[in-house]
Amino acid sequence: MTAYRVAVIDGDGIGPEVVAAAQRVLEAAGQRFRFTLDWTSVLAGGAAIEAHGTSLRDEDLDACARAHAVLLGAVGGPRWDDPSADVRPEQALFKLRQGLGLFANLRPIVGEPLLADASPLRPERLRGVDMLIVRELTGGLYFGERTEHQTADGGRQAVDTLPYTDAEIRRVTRLAFELADKRRGRLTSVDKANVLATSRLWRTVVTEVGRSYPRVVLEHRLVDAFAMHLITHPSAFDVVVTENLFGDILSDEASVLTGSLGMLPSASLGDRRTEHGLFGLYEPVHGSAPDITGQDVANPIGAIRSAAMLLRWSLGRPDAASAIDASVRAVLGDGLRTADLVADATQSAVGTREFTDAVVERIGASKATGVRA
Repeated sequence: MTAYRVAVIDGDGIGPEVVAAAQRVLEAAGQRFRFTLDWTSVLAGGAAIEAHGTSLRDEDLDACARAHAVLLGAVGGPRWDDPSADVRPEQALFKLRQGLGLFANLRPIVGEPLLADASPLRPERLRGVDMLIVRELTGGLYFGERTEHQTADGGRQAVDTLPYTDAEIRRVTRLAFELADKRRGRLTSVDKANVLATSRLWRTVVTEVGRSYPRVVLEHRLVDAFAMHLITHPSAFDVVVTENLFGDILSDEASVLTGSLGMLPSASLGDRRTEHGLFGLYEPVHGSAPDITGQDVANPIGAIRSAAMLLRWSLGRPDAASAIDASVRAVLGDGLRTADLVADATQSAVGTREFTDAVVERIGASKATGVRA
């Protein structure tokens, strides 16, 4: 029986609740498909600040690097919201991305017909939505130099720099083209080339890389126009590649297409391979949601589907990943909804644990009845 090493970071807020749900589902998949999971617990974010005075210790980063994959909940919360603090929870994310060489964030956006009533958009706009947003993860504004100082007239000035190299753009773009080549053969590159020098470099490099992928149709769109079309014509897009800040904002905007931010999984990948697959870090897109922490109302689907991505990309288990995805759809088909997915007074909500129980039961039921999940 194959054993996989997974580092698990509960994080803050609802992180421990949704990670526990994802672990339960992974364990159920392991029982069905005959593999085991060796968990290594790691502190990061606010929990690590409280315990160690830093958002992520070097030895805990090393523990993550020794695993086949990393599962993360969420970091942050009002206790650590002071923007002037020297140590902040989100620094753990930057350290993980840089320290583990994770330069591409994949966020699948798939319209779920069963949840059309949970989206603020008209149902006809949601038909056929199936896109993959590829966000560059270790360059751009979040990693540029920043300064804050007083000006000569006594005012205050802050400067953030937005650096990109052609190598950074090329590696994430190459991955995006490869993914598009395996999907529907369309790649949309999003930039602000009419204003930003980095976007002009971005567009130039994307075009150059595209010459090696003749089967992929490439289009360039400015970020403001794309933000509008993402809502008005979302089914027009296949794979979308963009820089760090734009990808962060646009993928959260895209959550309305699925009904809730709690639905979205993600995978952060680099180019390091283990004996099982591509090493990566997996986390739901939502934040730590401190206002609902400990209330058993958090939507675990983003974390559960992140676990499915972990199986597919890093552990080489598409069979188990497909079973998890199918079980989530089946539970939704049974009418179960967490509070964020309840569309009107005719529907009632179930808690995090109850929804997870149903997914776990479905995975086991598929095995018992011979149903292919």
